[in-house]
Amino acid sequence: MILIEQTAVPVSALPVQAFREHLRLGTGFGEDSLQDGLLEGYLRAALAAIEGRTGKALIARVFSWEVSEWRDRAAQALPLAPVLAVQSVVIADQSGAEQVVDAARYRLERDLHRPRLVAVGGSLPLIPSGGTAGVILEAGFGPLWGDLPPDLAQAVLLLAASYYEHRHDQGLGTPGAMPFGVLGLIGRWRNVRTLGGGA
Repeated sequence: MILIEQTAVPVSALPVQAFREHLRLGTGFGEDSLQDGLLEGYLRAALAAIEGRTGKALIARVFSWEVSEWRDRAAQALPLAPVLAVQSVVIADQSGAEQVVDAARYRLERDLHRPRLVAVGGSLPLIPSGGTAGVILEAGFGPLWGDLPPDLAQAVLLLAASYYEHRHDQGLGTPGAMPFGVLGLIGRWRNVRTLGGGA
């Protein structure tokens, strides 16, 4: 399985001003935007970390997903949530020849934790031996910062602030550890896998 982000979160969707206010950075000195690049970097890092922990795309963007076989030809769980739309499904054979699957053969089953690509009137198209299925999908809560659930938005700001405040620390703490407050906010959004990940 290969999941690739095709479009990045636009700068306009990042709450740089709100983050500056969260950090209580000084204003009115003619250099208010001097650290905007740094703040943007910490916001992007916090977004990525929380997306990795929760399996949720926060800001809407396009992803490509490639698999060599379906787990279940009746309905295939998608690798992240929430999925807003499935834009296309393409089957490629071992030589790389591609065939676009008619959109009438599948539908998106929306779910906040486990969205699925569901076959319509039969089964998902057969993936030939040595071939792949490529799915282009749009995932996220919406295109704007205001589309995020408030607890996830707050978790991003808290984690970004932690990165900012400890930017000069070297080797402190446990690698990959998140502040307790952030873990508390994202806890209900984590996807608990059962049945060996088959669900």
